Amino acid sequence: MKNYVILLAGGVGRRMGGAIPKQFIEVNGKPIIIYSIENFQRNPQIEKIVIVCVKEWIDSLKKLIDKYELNKVTWIIEGGCTGHDSIKNGIFFLKDKIGPDDFVIIHDAVRPVLPQKAIDEVLSVAHENGNASSSIACHPPIVYTEDHKSGIKDVDREHVMLTASPQAYKFSLVLKCYEKAELEGKNDFTFTSSLLIYYGERVYFAKGTTSNIKITTKEDIVLFKALLTVPEELLFNE
Repeated sequence: MKNYVILLAGGVGRRMGGAIPKQFIEVNGKPIIIYSIENFQRNPQIEKIVIVCVKEWIDSLKKLIDKYELNKVTWIIEGGCTGHDSIKNGIFFLKDKIGPDDFVIIHDAVRPVLPQKAIDEVLSVAHENGNASSSIACHPPIVYTEDHKSGIKDVDREHVMLTASPQAYKFSLVLKCYEKAELEGKNDFTFTSSLLIYYGERVYFAKGTTSNIKITTKEDIVLFKALLTVPEELLFNE
């Protein structure tokens, strides 16, 4: 049993409003995607990495991989039109390259603050249960809305978990679900966990961290810079 990573870098970051995809924006002299790759590069449990990348940026990414000597990056493939398609591309690409009992971690390249303990936790839960999603308890109040302008109904926080990548899956399980979705023409699942739930699988929670932010706006880059100054042991409370 080995562990592989599918790193998603297929988005163009329209909400950021920049000239380049947000995963290639430099922060403190280093592209965001490199921070994300390095988190998996230095984890001893990770065997190899496949990056699903914006087609026009594949050559640039290859140069960055060489520059930073990231030798666990074994494959770079083209992303899809949607997040679902990009994940599917990664899963189908690995079909003849890894075994059914191996595990794949699916992670967003624009979630660069990922402590090693968070990676270890999601792998531990997945190895025990077949899958795991990095998760945190929901503390703020949640209001259900039909129109994004108002709401009259609370959602019970005691029965809500906030999930994010990294998510880890036994390869035979995740391949089966994506193959089934492909046959049925279903391609609107943003998260792999949602796909599993749709097909009746129970999703398991791994302890996550609020520092695992997704960089979407310019404000997130400011927060990312601040988090880079925090020692890693303080980013994941056991």
